[in-house]
Amino acid sequence: MQPFQCLTATACPLPYANIDTDQLIPARFMKRSRAEGYGSFLLHDMRFSSDGSEIPGFPLNRPDWRNAQIVVARRNFGAGSSREAAVYALVDYGVRCVVAPSFGDIFASNAVNNGLLPACVGEHDAESLIRLLEADAREITVDLQAQNITTNGVSTPFTVDPVWRMKLLNGWDDIDLTLSQGEAIAQFTANDAKKRPWAVPRTG
Repeated sequence: MQPFQCLTATACPLPYANIDTDQLIPARFMKRSRAEGYGSFLLHDMRFSSDGSEIPGFPLNRPDWRNAQIVVARRNFGAGSSREAAVYALVDYGVRCVVAPSFGDIFASNAVNNGLLPACVGEHDAESLIRLLEADAREITVDLQAQNITTNGVSTPFTVDPVWRMKLLNGWDDIDLTLSQGEAIAQFTANDAKKRPWAVPRTG
């Protein structure tokens, strides 16, 4: 998994609260193979009309934000079901960070396991960033090491679970995280075998 340390990229404002996983990728598209890519289905029913044409006013359809790697939204982003395909859709589209005041718990965990940073900011800060981006489409910098977002010299702090931060900075999945503790695990196993030799499985 690609590490996430510092990203400077175009940011798209999505001025909506409670964007759920069914909106992020409608269930009917989940029958397709992941190998085909899910990016074209991201927020499909918000981006496209019933005849398949783009809805011009939707932010991700605007030329300035079409290739955004950062999304700034309102509270409770990724609510709803546990479908990991919602994260696949964002990642396959090219999004590497979502900034919002709060996230669905399972969505946020799935995001980290796919290299997507869920950066949690205050309500006021989210609104300020959305207004700024709506007024003037621009790049922003998300620094995971420093845990802040900067644009035009203005710095906005964000929070993320410390373990998730470690995983993202190193590009680790859960197996990598466990392997990083290999020495401690081996030491514990050796010590426990001395204390409880009767608990060690017999071989041969």
